[in-house]
Amino acid sequence: MNSTDKVFVYGASGHTGRFVVNELVRRGLAPVIAGRDAARLDSVLPRRTGLERRAVGLDDPGALRRAIAGSGAVINCAGPFLDTALPLARAAMGAGAHYLDVTAEQPAVQALYRELDAPARAAGVVVVPAMSFYGGLADLLVTAALGSDRDADEVEIAVGLDRWWPTAGTRITGARNTATRLVIRDGALTALADPAPSGSWSYPSPLGVQRVVELPFSEVIAIERHLHVGDLRSYLNTAPLDDLHDEATPPPSGADEDGRSAQRFVVDVVVRRGPDARRTVATGRDIYAVTAPIAVDGAVRLLEGRHTGRGACAPGEAFDAGDVLAALRREVDDFETDEVA
Repeated sequence: MNSTDKVFVYGASGHTGRFVVNELVRRGLAPVIAGRDAARLDSVLPRRTGLERRAVGLDDPGALRRAIAGSGAVINCAGPFLDTALPLARAAMGAGAHYLDVTAEQPAVQALYRELDAPARAAGVVVVPAMSFYGGLADLLVTAALGSDRDADEVEIAVGLDRWWPTAGTRITGARNTATRLVIRDGALTALADPAPSGSWSYPSPLGVQRVVELPFSEVIAIERHLHVGDLRSYLNTAPLDDLHDEATPPPSGADEDGRSAQRFVVDVVVRRGPDARRTVATGRDIYAVTAPIAVDGAVRLLEGRHTGRGACAPGEAFDAGDVLAALRREVDDFETDEVA
């Protein structure tokens, strides 16, 4: 394996980071296991033969760039991304490596698009934030539903979870991210109404009819980056939000040999253009575990030059969305996408 085929995983000892490391190993790649705390890396991730480790903070750009040197791509799993995305992406560019992350935070994605598009183009690397369950999956579904078109009158995205066992990182990020959430109205980003609109959504099995609230994540910023949408509304059912807001809710625990939890998810996307509507549904298991193959598939495509985007771009802009979804159906147990009449 060439040194530039290495993938530098920052936040590798976290819950999602461990899934990412395992997915890279499963696919025959060599992750460089990295994070702030060497002891945590050693205690949480027992040593694997042949895998390199880098304990490095984000407050020393030179050390961070040297740690990344020799890797072809960086996957950032360390939130809050408001704090980690820019320094890590800048270091990746300085080392000549592509950058991906798994953020759901709108301001972090906006900052990467705003500040790193031109520098990434000049450096010949690609920066793809939100290559994950929140953000990337919805963007890929919407992009694939549109096919060769790049405009829609209206898009609705309804994420449904049967429960939410939040990680410590999710809780910390939620407390850190207090920015006003953005939606798309009349073709432009605008602040979500307060109180947020609510209602009900008829999800496919296994969820059925659920109470929902408009709760946009990073998919709004990704979609606005490369598609022309009149109105975009993103919903989440309210039952898992009760889990998230309950401090007694435990973190996720493994229910199979791969460490995935028993959580089930549905991502229901409706795209309307004039009188025509197209509905696509993705279903699967464990929002944290499924983030790993999404991010790793993006890293592999960047390493192999199988990307269409340049600079800082959205997942559906960087890659062939339909091909990514097809790869996920092949590679991920329980992951399915279906077009619904």
